[in-house]
Amino acid sequence: MNQPIGPVALITGGTRGIGLGIARSLAAEGWRLALGGLRALEEVAAVADVFGAFEAEGVEVCYCRGDVADAKDRSRIVEEVRERFGALQLLVNNAGITSPGRRDILDAEEDDFDRVLDVNLKGPFFLTQLCARWMIQQHDADPGFQGTIVNISSVSGEVVSIHRGDYCLSKSATRMATRLWAVRMAPHAVSVYEVQPGIIHSDMTEGVTEKYDRLIADGLTVEPRWGEPEDVGRAVAMLARGDLSYATGQVLTIDGGLLIRRL
Repeated sequence: MNQPIGPVALITGGTRGIGLGIARSLAAEGWRLALGGLRALEEVAAVADVFGAFEAEGVEVCYCRGDVADAKDRSRIVEEVRERFGALQLLVNNAGITSPGRRDILDAEEDDFDRVLDVNLKGPFFLTQLCARWMIQQHDADPGFQGTIVNISSVSGEVVSIHRGDYCLSKSATRMATRLWAVRMAPHAVSVYEVQPGIIHSDMTEGVTEKYDRLIADGLTVEPRWGEPEDVGRAVAMLARGDLSYATGQVLTIDGGLLIRRL
């Protein structure tokens, strides 16, 4: 096996759905990957097999188990990446949960609200803080260092869903988090972006497939199909390559035209 080469990416929620699509796109371009997730290692063994061909070419992949909503887990994940790879060029904040039970906001419960915001907003914010401090250290040590942070949000940050109020709020706040980190990290050669997916085939949408099949058939999106994890993956890979320069803080919407206003 060749010696491991290539930049390093940490992808939270990287073993399924959109996160796995992102991981596949980055692995194909030679990135070394740390994939975060909640499941036990034996439960993600099948995912490890997906990357076997890349590992044969020297692309390292490791699994970092932990809950981004837990401060100790966040610190441990970053330390595991540091010990394994010694560097970090890309953080993808992808881990997230939908609103438990998809309750009407009149029936929303505080415990569920807290959990959604902890996973979708608070956790990524403080994980970004840890990784940003490390990226600053790397830039101080090497002025040629360039880093990237990508926050995966959702069109639900702009489109109202009264049965997922906590989820909508968390994704709307991701926009401000992206801008905050973009301003803070620009002096250290770290670009920060938001990728805003639309209706994407994933575990999160599995339970509402029939609903979105009908809406797409009725014209919800300009492009008459579901989005796939690889659609998002290619967008993140483009940002990670630095192909969208001089644009830190911006939003890239991957929604098949869902947000286009039409008469």
